[in-house]
Amino acid sequence: MPVLTRLIPSPVVVDIRAGALDDLASVLADQRISSSGKLAVAISGGSGAALRKRLAPALPGATWYEVGGGTLDDAIKLADAMKSGHYDAVVGLGGGKIIDCAKFAAARIGLPLVAVATNLSHDGLCSPVATLDNDAGRGSYGVPNPIAVVIDLDVIRQAPGRYVRSGIGDAISNISAVADWELANRVRGEDIDGLAAALARQAGEAVLRHPGNVDDDGFLQVLAEGLVLTGISMSVAGDSRPASGACHEINHAFDLLYPKRAAPHGEQCGLGAAFAMHLRGAREESALMVEALRRHKLPVLPGDIGFTEDEFVRAVEFAPQTRPGRFTILEHLALTTDQIRDAYADYAETVSR
Repeated sequence: MPVLTRLIPSPVVVDIRAGALDDLASVLADQRISSSGKLAVAISGGSGAALRKRLAPALPGATWYEVGGGTLDDAIKLADAMKSGHYDAVVGLGGGKIIDCAKFAAARIGLPLVAVATNLSHDGLCSPVATLDNDAGRGSYGVPNPIAVVIDLDVIRQAPGRYVRSGIGDAISNISAVADWELANRVRGEDIDGLAAALARQAGEAVLRHPGNVDDDGFLQVLAEGLVLTGISMSVAGDSRPASGACHEINHAFDLLYPKRAAPHGEQCGLGAAFAMHLRGAREESALMVEALRRHKLPVLPGDIGFTEDEFVRAVEFAPQTRPGRFTILEHLALTTDQIRDAYADYAETVSR
């Protein structure tokens, strides 16, 4: 009988544990990612400097590149600077902006990327997407998956707490995103990849239902693994569908309408997910999300991140325009402004009980 399988793009190394950064050089050499040690390492100008001082002795063949920010221009400049170096791989060492710049640069010059995350702010650390600011606002660019992911829980604990908690909101929002995908399958016949949906949903459920918090290594392990699995789910699906539905449309609307006031990505996605679940009538699931978000000190109402009710209503109304062609509960209900306002009032009353 024929064995029917498919190849799933995923990292060859996923190392998530306390002290993982100390073994970075040996892991990369042992896995033949960079047996020569010739690496191009992208870092930030802030926390990256301290990590460079710590890691440089173990990476004598590395060349270090400081990244100015998280824009498309920054990523192109990084690629141009790296392209003549004859490296084995690119290492993105830092938060989401650094890793996204490194992803884009590595893809541009045809090298594999090693993602070394210093916080857990969102699920982009292992996704096939680089999100970069550009002249039009913000764009998503398809890139290969990282060949390796290294997450040192000791380093994660030193990151600002808000940026670690942000990843919780992004992971939990998978549940809403998969519900939107299933809705699109039922209503419009959109193909759904069961494996991608399962990976994303179970990653979200594991974070949602874990009793720990960001001070607990066990919880950080589950959160980090959940974010990695979410990235792999997007590779399986071939796009961001298993992790991006109405929750992310609302997030993008905040970013575009209020760019100078927008909160961290995961905070907005978690809020968007709780509201989207309420909209679809999944009140028990929405309540569970609200409870978890509150326990982790994440926003459940727009006022928690400095937005008024009117601004939230405007963001929800604008949200479908951020992802043309994507079908979620927002497109399905096609609510008027007054209907959104009424739905929000009902949500806010429920949350405040």
